[in-house]
Amino acid sequence: MSDSELAFKAINAQFAEAIFTRRVLRFTLGIGIAVAIAAVFDWQLAFILPVFVAKFLVDRVVPTVQTIYELLISMVVTIAIAWMVSLGPVQYPFVLLPLLALMMLWAYYLFSDPKWNFFATILIVSTLVLPYLGILHPGAAIFFGVGLSFSGVVAVIIFTLLHILLPDLAPEKETHSESELSNDERLYESVRALIISFPVISFFFLFEVTGALLTMIFIAILSLQTAGTKSVKVSLFLLLTNGIGGVLAIIFYNMLVVVPELAFYIGLTMIAALFFAQKIYDDPAKAPIFAGIFSALLVVVGSTASSTDADVATNFYIRIAQLFIVGVYMVVASFFLETRNWKFLQTNHD
Repeated sequence: MSDSELAFKAINAQFAEAIFTRRVLRFTLGIGIAVAIAAVFDWQLAFILPVFVAKFLVDRVVPTVQTIYELLISMVVTIAIAWMVSLGPVQYPFVLLPLLALMMLWAYYLFSDPKWNFFATILIVSTLVLPYLGILHPGAAIFFGVGLSFSGVVAVIIFTLLHILLPDLAPEKETHSESELSNDERLYESVRALIISFPVISFFFLFEVTGALLTMIFIAILSLQTAGTKSVKVSLFLLLTNGIGGVLAIIFYNMLVVVPELAFYIGLTMIAALFFAQKIYDDPAKAPIFAGIFSALLVVVGSTASSTDADVATNFYIRIAQLFIVGVYMVVASFFLETRNWKFLQTNHD
């Protein structure tokens, strides 16, 4: 290899290292800012903000018009769902449940297209969480809907400002890849995902189970990942990531109990973000694993930090238990689905 080729390789290596360092720094700073804003202002569902920011930073290279477009549509849909909930259909489960199923199917279908996966995430969270909260707190759904939309707006603002402050150094900017599946295959996988998640969703709504808000959020987010021919493997992966996230959340929580200061909470979160960012950007193939663990950590710790309940410690461990229960349910449901032929679905798939 000539000296010029060696020099060229060295320059490329330095450039790749600069891109990596910039992305890790942006992710760490973004999570710290999101956690600080959510903790200080603490609006309805504010603990979702760091999860949205993390998703943007991992999934998107730079802000685009599509990002703003998805945000605006998700805001309109979220407020529309909250408004419909406030009209009272939650009191009629046999009207509500078919509507939920259709909305979930739509979200699953959109999620299989990389161009729409952020909107699909907000859509399914809104579809499940807002009616659930409408049952438990009649009339409050619109406030939670506004809170969820506001989290999306703040997440996009943080994401955009970070790219102004720390622009990405990669020469190829973001272009949304097309879905690898055909429309029929996307519909097939969407129906599979619905079969996995809808029974437990129906159980929560029919029996009006209290204290299951995080379970609903976990199911909403995780069920997006479980459709596909390897759904059992994916579900086992989710159980693993949830488990590790839960263990880290316990360690995280006990450290906060010792030092219950906002600055310490933000600093600890940024240290965790720094560690996970290096794992996420170092090996893109394994990025979903580390992003999943970090998301579980953010949701459990964030919801606990924002809790006003008197018995915070007990509720924290209930949230950890919910995390494991959701993971186990996903594995069992996926195994049941894969061990059946489901010929009526396969016909559509073919």
